[in-house]
Amino acid sequence: MPDVDVLLIGGGVAAAACATELRERGFSGSVMLAAREPESPYNRPPVSKGYLLGAEDREAALVHPDGWWGGHDVDLRTRTSVMKLDTANRSATLSTRDEVSFGQALIATGANVRRLPVDGSDLEGIHYLRALRNADALRDDIAGAERVVLIGGSYIGTEVAATLTRMGKRCAIVMQESVTLETAFGAAVGRHFQDVLEAHGVEVHGGEQVARFEGAGERVERVVCESGLELDAGAVVLGVGAVPDVMLARAAGLETGDRGGVRCDARLRTSAPGIWAAGDVCEYESEIHGRRLRVEHWDVAIEQGKHVARAMLGDEAPYRVVPYFFSDLADWAALEYVGPAASWDAEVVHGSMADGEFSVFYGESGRVVAALSVGRPDDLDRGRDLIARGGSLDEV
Repeated sequence: MPDVDVLLIGGGVAAAACATELRERGFSGSVMLAAREPESPYNRPPVSKGYLLGAEDREAALVHPDGWWGGHDVDLRTRTSVMKLDTANRSATLSTRDEVSFGQALIATGANVRRLPVDGSDLEGIHYLRALRNADALRDDIAGAERVVLIGGSYIGTEVAATLTRMGKRCAIVMQESVTLETAFGAAVGRHFQDVLEAHGVEVHGGEQVARFEGAGERVERVVCESGLELDAGAVVLGVGAVPDVMLARAAGLETGDRGGVRCDARLRTSAPGIWAAGDVCEYESEIHGRRLRVEHWDVAIEQGKHVARAMLGDEAPYRVVPYFFSDLADWAALEYVGPAASWDAEVVHGSMADGEFSVFYGESGRVVAALSVGRPDDLDRGRDLIARGGSLDEV
């Protein structure tokens, strides 16, 4: 008999959702969740929003109250990493030096922030934001800062700029894109959200490449771009992407994909029997999209964690959930999106960007591949349905 029936590797929402779904579906076997972070699993959006702002406490961000885990007979091991995974013998070595044998396992090790390897990147006052402790450090550090510079014009850069502006800080965004959020949603949508940011006092510098950070002593004081642009900075926040944490999976001999994740089939099974992957680390064969997909978003991680739980209980169905995303800039503006589109050659807009209530349907070769909504939820539902069944752009 294994030491545990199910081993969940990773302390994020994918593993938490898997544990929750198992118990809600009546699974009575033993479950262990190994989480390297000191907290029990929590939702990530508050890190750049409510928690950073100080409007939410740690408990509000938690997936479950701390008592839930023991009350549902889930062996939650915080500050504990899986150091080695033996897929043939179904065993794992923990950072506590314990060895655990298991019946089935989920790899949900998430992703690590992408570092920016330029001169001065080790100066004090330069922050990456992914965990609650990062938000604590940033909030304390900017108390006396006159201006904070955000590097990157995607989710983290725009959301944190909005949050810090609400906290009374002057903010500037430096990014490679021409306009914010352009890579994911196109120039028109990106311009709309950049206009919102600028209307609230956020400086935006597009088409820029960071050359170096400069400072006096050990503290950052300036961001210098290759164009010659220089911005004074009391602190810097980098939001230049994330890299899936496949170190454990690769060392265990699991197949990885060309998008950097753990290679999975349409049921989220890895190349080793009895082992699944979910969340940022999962690169799966999407029957809906007709291509391999790896999606970084907490809602996707939750849905995949639930799916893995059902698969562990014998459900043979493929994972056919259309990925959903949302982002909000303080209380100024918010978007919802289903997709994702790797590329598109047409956009159909409903409503009015000028009025701040609109939707965009993205098409490729006549087929709907993504949809975005700002205040038009019915259009988002329509887009989700069209994507799921391969609907035509003519139907919107």
